[in-house]
Amino acid sequence: MLSDEKNAYLLLGSNLGNRLQYLDNAVSMIGERLGLVDQSSSTYETAAWGKTDQPAFLNRAVSLQTRLDPPSLLEGILKIENELGRVRQDRWGERHIDIDIIFYAKEVVEIPGKLRIPHAELANRKFVLLPLAEIAPDFVHPVSGHTVSQMLAKLDDPLAVTKI
Repeated sequence: MLSDEKNAYLLLGSNLGNRLQYLDNAVSMIGERLGLVDQSSSTYETAAWGKTDQPAFLNRAVSLQTRLDPPSLLEGILKIENELGRVRQDRWGERHIDIDIIFYAKEVVEIPGKLRIPHAELANRKFVLLPLAEIAPDFVHPVSGHTVSQMLAKLDDPLAVTKI
C-alpha cells in the first residue's frame, strides 16, 4: 500500500436480475476506477431486511486500497451503481446493485444527509458482519473499539445469512 492510500471496506448487495453477475461486475468496476480490490469475501444469501416483500439478496464484502477521499469514493460508487441500473425508489427496496462504505481506514466521517462512516447500522446486521468478518475479523470499529469478530459474536440478529 502506498503512503497516500487508505483501506476501505465496502458491502455489495443485489436482489434483482442475475445477482451474482451484478456483484461480479461491481467488483470489477470498483477495481478499475476506485482502487485496488485486495480482498473479497464469499457470497452470502440473505432474506430481505427492512422491507421484506422482495427477493433475497446476495451480499459480498470487499477490501479496497484507494487514494480517494470519502466524498470522492462515494461519488465513484454512486456512478457505478447508476451504470449498473440502480434506481432509488424505496428505502431498503429491491435493487440491481447496492454498494455501501462500511469503514474508511479508522476515520469517522459525517456529512449530514450524504455519508456516515462507519456505517450507522453495521453492528446490528448479520448480512454485513458475516462477510466482513471473513476478510477483516480483527478490524477495530473506530468508535466502539470492538473488532468485527466481537461485534458478530454479540449480535442478536435472527436473519438467516447463508454462504453460497
